[in-house]
Formats: sequence, structure tokens, C-alpha cells
Amino acid sequence: METLSTDCGNMHSDIYRTLGLKELRKGVFRSPRVLRLLSSLLDKSVQKNEMLLETTQIKDVVTIFHGLRPPTVSIRDYVDRIFKYSACSPSCFVVAHIYMDRFLQQTDIRLTALNVHRLLITSVMIAAKFVDDAFFNNAYYAKVGGVSTEELNRLEMKFLFSIDFRLQVNVNTFGNYCYQLEKETAGGLQIERPIQACRIKESWSSKDDSTTCSSTISR
Repeated sequence: METLSTDCGNMHSDIYRTLGLKELRKGVFRSPRVLRLLSSLLDKSVQKNEMLLETTQIKDVVTIFHGLRPPTVSIRDYVDRIFKYSACSPSCFVVAHIYMDRFLQQTDIRLTALNVHRLLITSVMIAAKFVDDAFFNNAYYAKVGGVSTEELNRLEMKFLFSIDFRLQVNVNTFGNYCYQLEKETAGGLQIERPIQACRIKESWSSKDDSTTCSSTISR
């Protein structure tokens, strides 16, 4: 378990503040800006990939993260639900975004409306376990995410093995992902697409963790 402090004086301090990473405390529900920006980024990626799949010969790789049909709840509403009921820190969503990128880089999976919700609840749960001092058990996260405990257990194991258990995130990588999210502000208005819940301190390393920060938008 790791503890992230966003109070450190560095070049990303202002971005942390504007994203809402420094204002909230666990258990306080006021949707931080990072949730809207992450939702927008993922939504654009989903729409781009689905258009690509529809207009090319590329076949989607079906995995245990894929549902039979797209959920009706939007990505934004799903992210807000996870934040509200899991009481995890806003920073967890940045770390979850990093984990999702690592997962997509290591697999042939493209982010679509069929898999984004399960990838979200799985990555946020793993991030909360690694980042926050306190977190719930898998059964609780499964209820929040609209999946069974057994399914979430399988999703967690598949996700962890797919990223080779690379959970460490250094401060520079975290800051770079925050910067990428902040750039969403200049990307235009958020596009919301209805897509049903799946059924409904600073001990971070400064070593290179070999993570790029641009693949989710293209995968």
C-alpha cells in the first residue's frame, strides 16, 4: 500500500489544485474536476475506437472485461458513482487511468462501450488498495460497480497479471498524466454518450516506471 501526497512543492502543484486533487478529503463528496476530465477522455477514446472498428477490418478482441451489451449509464455517471460510494481519494482515478493505459499497452484490447466500465471499476479498486490508507473489500466494490464479487475477483486477477503487477507509479509519471488530463480543458466540450451499470507522505518512487501517457486516447 502506498500513500500519495499532492502537497509536495513541484511544477505540477497548480495542476493538482485545478484538478481537485488537493481540496478533498476521503468521505467528502464534491465531485472533483479530474472526474469530468477523465470521463471525457475515456468517452472520446471509446467513440474513436468504435468508429474505427465499424469502418475497418479490425476485429475487437473479446475478453472477460467485455459485456454482452453496452451499459446504459454514461461513463461520467459511472465514474461519479464509484467516487461517491467508494470514498476513494481523487488521486486514485489518476492512478487508475495510468493502470488502464498499462493494461491497454500490454494487450490487443481497444477501449469500447463493452469493456470500459469493467476496466474502470477494476482499475480504481486496485488503485485504491495501492494508494489509499483505507479501502473496502472486493465485495463492496463489486456492489458499487454492478458486478458480482466472483466476477470482480476474476477481473482483478486478469488485470494484475496483464500488467505484470506493475503498480508502482513515480511522481513524474503521475504529474504527466495530470497534465494530459488538464489538456482536456482545451479539447472542447465534453461529449456524453449513454452507455446501464455493468449490471447494476509521499512514498512513491522517483525511479523510471517506463510508462508513457498517451495511449488510452488511441486505444
